[in-house]
Amino acid sequence: MGERIRSQWEEITAADPEHSTWYVQRFRAMAEQGDDIVGEARLIDAMLDRESRVLDAGCGPGRVGAHLHEAGHTVVGVDVDPVLIAAAEQDHPGPTWLIGDLAELDLPARGVPADFDAIVCAGNVVTFLAPQTRRAVLTGFARHLAPDGRAVVGFGAERGYDFDEFFADAEASGLTVDLRLSTWDLRPFTPASGFLVAVLSRA
Repeated sequence: MGERIRSQWEEITAADPEHSTWYVQRFRAMAEQGDDIVGEARLIDAMLDRESRVLDAGCGPGRVGAHLHEAGHTVVGVDVDPVLIAAAEQDHPGPTWLIGDLAELDLPARGVPADFDAIVCAGNVVTFLAPQTRRAVLTGFARHLAPDGRAVVGFGAERGYDFDEFFADAEASGLTVDLRLSTWDLRPFTPASGFLVAVLSRA
């Protein structure tokens, strides 16, 4: 096997070792100020039956997965950054937080069943992947979904990942785009949209 390809997030944190700590403190400060930092989680919760299984892919310090856990779901969060996982464990006990590369996602090998009712990938996570691994990540999502499960991916334009390229990657990875939105609060997607929230299912 060849050498693992580092994500763009890993390249950023290698160049700036304090970046992850800054990121954690940023969201802690927003929470302390009463800012709404769980809008993505509310959308996912609205899609699910009670006590569903959710994978928070690229979970960061845990803000989305924590809210879904509090809503009664079983949550597994995966992130490549050990600093962010440590913050999630400290701030949000309850979910299962795991260090892992989304491009090599194999939760059954770690004793976690791969039948998630929802996978949420928020916070521009897909734009921090190495471009060469995007399809591997999306294929992993398809592999970890329950037969009627859905994956929801949100990211902004002008971040190096063209929306049409994402749609092509999703299709090539065994996913169908069921719904395209421009915000996490359900505004419609148009060709001029600066943000995409895509709801995907297994093809």
